[in-house]
This record gives sequence, structure tokens and C-alpha cells, in this order.
Amino acid sequence: MNASEFRRRGKEMVDYMANYMEGIEGRQVYPDVEPGYLRPLIPAAAPQEPDTFEDIINDVEKIIMPGVTHWHSPYFFAYFPTASSYPAMLADMLCGAIGCIGFSWAASPACTELETVMMDWLGKMLELPKAFLNEKAGEGGGVIQGSASEATLVALLAARTKVIHRLQAASPELTQAAIMEKLVAYSSDQAHSSVERAGLIGGVKLKAIPSDGNFAMRASALQEALERDKAAGLIPFFMVATLGTTTCCSFDNLLEVGPICNKEDIWLHVDAAYAGSAFICPEFRHLLNGVEFADSFNFNPHKWLLVNFDCSAMWVKKRTDLTGAFRLDPTYLKHSHQDSGLITDYRHWQIPLGRRFRSLKMWFVFRMYGVKGLQAYIRKLSHEFESLVRQDPRFEICVEVILGLVCFRLKGSNKVNEALLQRINSAKKIHLVPCHLRDKFVLRFAICSRTVESAHVQRAWEHIKELAADVLRAERE
Repeated sequence: MNASEFRRRGKEMVDYMANYMEGIEGRQVYPDVEPGYLRPLIPAAAPQEPDTFEDIINDVEKIIMPGVTHWHSPYFFAYFPTASSYPAMLADMLCGAIGCIGFSWAASPACTELETVMMDWLGKMLELPKAFLNEKAGEGGGVIQGSASEATLVALLAARTKVIHRLQAASPELTQAAIMEKLVAYSSDQAHSSVERAGLIGGVKLKAIPSDGNFAMRASALQEALERDKAAGLIPFFMVATLGTTTCCSFDNLLEVGPICNKEDIWLHVDAAYAGSAFICPEFRHLLNGVEFADSFNFNPHKWLLVNFDCSAMWVKKRTDLTGAFRLDPTYLKHSHQDSGLITDYRHWQIPLGRRFRSLKMWFVFRMYGVKGLQAYIRKLSHEFESLVRQDPRFEICVEVILGLVCFRLKGSNKVNEALLQRINSAKKIHLVPCHLRDKFVLRFAICSRTVESAHVQRAWEHIKELAADVLRAERE
């Protein structure tokens, strides 16, 4: 494919993408295929001679689209949103064209410097404490990670390195192995499974702190666990507080647990993967109060801030805590400006070496929407579904609705709610996923698509009510 054909095919692809987005409402939100559907539809080996672009595009519709779950359908209410916007798509196209691997400033100066500025822009939108910003040669700074899971792991590994160095400085006879076997990390029992996975990868014990009646971590439960573990000779070193849990969007009490972590010299990482985008709105900013106690903070603009995946924003108060854990300087990666103090080499802030020019997406989206446009998007339809559920006495809301997630269920047994969800997802008109809150099986309804309107929410609710009536009728029979 030469430049001339690329121009022609590129325009065709943009048209295809725009048509897909404009017509997505007409596609079945969840596919009908069974596991293994795709292999019989394509050859067993790559073609020896080139295929045509027309054949490939035709096969996208025949082979790929039948197996796609349409996350951006206005009838997709599962998981949490994954962001999508035309400005971000255009920026991703440009990122692919530039094709730089921005592991250091020298590898592509604009890639590094735009990321530093965009993370400061976003930090200011959130009113983060200045200690987290990079401007004016502060000690903190921001970096784009691939996901919140990755950010949690990076924070845990940095905290692990920091505590090992601190203890060995005080007691040089201590081996790393002797310290590692006593390290213990903490999170709420409502934290995402990626926190547990970070503990597994990091080779440290992770303990779940029981949450309160609102599914939040509180100071008393954390303090009790710390005292018990210290008495047993363990070394508490890392804690993850969640703002907006995956199960029900509950919020750990940062203002309570933060001071305890600071007093006990425990690294506090704040995970706000979904909820963090809302903090750009003044009416939601109070939910971030207490972040001043954190050592690191992360949320995903690729969930709810119109920046396409992948773009997970992570800040640290002291960037040398990260670079101290991950820094290696082989000769082939060194450059003449790396010790100037004026630039950042992001390879020291992350697990992989390579990185894409992801800040382009932030730059395009922030400029083309503006802060007010982003705030308006966050506020859209946040409580409409909740009000509909509350009007039907057959249903109950299971936890306070704070942002765009509603946890609801039919009053009654888990079995009847499992049957309702099975009918909903079998019908494939809308898509939901469940969670467990204590011993209750609960349905989650999340506002996900950028294109969802009140009419889509209303239709989804009418559909749910019809299927609920069928389930309840079958239950009586």
C-alpha cells in the first residue's frame, strides 16, 4: 500500500468507522456466537499472496462484527464505561502515523513533554495538591499507565523497594528475603481483584479490611488490622484505598485512613479508576478530599473522560520513589540530557520500556471539548435510572447512588435475580453484569455509552420490567 492508496483507503476507513458509530444502536449489543465460532471462518494459515482491501473490509462485517460486544451501544450498561470520542480516535490515528516509542526524552521529545504538560492540565482540573504536579520542578509528577491495574502494581513495587531500602539502611544485616516474608499490604474487601493480583505479582501478603455498612473502609477496622499484624511481627507497608469500587461505587474514607497511613509510614495508593473523572465537577470534588495524604493517585480517563483506551493517569508525590524502583541505564538508552533535571524519562516510571504517544489523545480531547464540555458529559443522565427503579415497589436499590452506577435487584431471593439477569442477557436487547454485595446477588446498571439518551434508559427499564414480570410469574407457578 503506497501513500496514494493509503489516502483513499484511509478515507474509506473513516467513513466505515463513522457509519459504525452512527449505526451502532441498530446492532445487537451482545453477540449470538458460541466459543470457537471464528476459527472455521478463516483459513488455517496466512495467505501466500496478498488479499485485497475490499476483501478484508467485507470480512470485517462477515467475521469480526458478528462476534463483537458493542461497548459503545446505547444499550450497553455493563461493567463501567470505556471512553470513546471522535477527537480521541483522530489522535490515535496520528499516534499510529508518528509511531514513536517514547521511552525517553531523546526518543521523541514531544512525546515526553506533552505527557508531562497534559498530566499537569488534568491534575489542575481535579484540583490535585500541587505536590502531585510536575510544573516548577516539583518533586511529584504524573505519568500515563496502561490501566489502573498497572498503576496499582507499579505503586506496590515502588513501595516495596522503598521500605526494603529503609529497613536495610537501619539494619544492614537484614536480607531482602527476610524483609519480604514479613511485608503486608492492605485494601478494602470491596477492592478490585487487580489489587490482589498486584500482591501476587509483587510477592507480598495482601489482607482485606472488612468494609462497613456502606461498603467503605474505615479507620477503626484498618487500625485493628495494623495492630494485630505488627504484634505478629509483620511489616505493614502498602495500602490501597478505592474511590468508586467496581461492585457498587462505594468510597473508602480517605480522611480517616489517610492520616493512619502517614503516621505508620505506609504507602497510600488511591485507586479511583472509574470515579476519578467525576472529580473535575465541583459538586463531586469533595469525594476526593483526603488525597493530600496519598503517595500515589490514579484514575482512568479512558473510562469516563472521552479519551479512548488506553490512558490511565497516575500521579506520585515523589517521583524518585518510582525511578528508584525501576531505574536501569544501559548505554544504548542513555542520552546527553538525562541528568539535566529539566526532563523526564518515562521508562523509569513504568513496567514496560516502550510506550505510545498517548498524550495526544488527551490534548485533542481537552482542547476540543474544553473543561465545561467534559463536565457536561459527566453530569449526563446520572440519576435517571435510579428514579425509575424507586418508582417500582418490586425492586430495591442496594446501595446509595453517587455517580453513574445503580445497583438494584428484585426484592426476593438470589435465585429470582439470577433468573432475571439470565433473561436480560439472553434477550440481548441490553447488556448487564452482576455483583455480590455481602450475600445478595445484585444487578449493576451503569451509564456507559457516550451516545446514551433518556429514551435509551427508558426503553431499557421497560424491557427489564417486562422480563421481571415473566420471572415473577414463573416463580409463582
